[in-house]
Amino acid sequence: MTKTKDSFWEWIKAIGIALLIAFIVRHFLFTNYVVYGESMMPTIQEGNRLIVNKINYDITKPQRFDLIVFKANEQEDYIKRIIGLPGDKVEYRNDKLYINDQPVEEKYLERFRKDLQEGSQLTGDFTLKDITSKKRVPEGMVFVLGDNRLHSIDSRHIGFVPLENIVGEVNLRYWPMSEFQVIH
Repeated sequence: MTKTKDSFWEWIKAIGIALLIAFIVRHFLFTNYVVYGESMMPTIQEGNRLIVNKINYDITKPQRFDLIVFKANEQEDYIKRIIGLPGDKVEYRNDKLYINDQPVEEKYLERFRKDLQEGSQLTGDFTLKDITSKKRVPEGMVFVLGDNRLHSIDSRHIGFVPLENIVGEVNLRYWPMSEFQVIH
């Protein structure tokens, strides 16, 4: 009887420890998100399930072109791509991104550009001053855009994103399985 009782308590302890570890991982290290909307198409599709690394930016700084999830308001989190970092001058001219007056390639938009009608632009012309009254991305902020520029609510509409509003970096798409991908 004692051996059975000891075995039972060992199982209870093991399950308790496993639940505690799962809680810590889920709430402090990684979390999962389901994508709603088309603002990141074709890179990320509606219904995709993602793993978001919540601690990466506690260790390192966000990098240009990282996919992030951030608190857009009290009810919603958005997924977007970091385009401008603190101190950057960001502008679009003739459907071309310029960071600090240098043209920057956006390879992740090639699939969209192929489908554009001749003479159409994927991203309308703008400067930061046009949309935010600032010439550069302020310290402690980032400038984000959705990949589906024609159908994205992003920094062109909501302004700069404070670094403290970033939930984390998207590291993995795990659903649907046919689109499983580690995202860098």
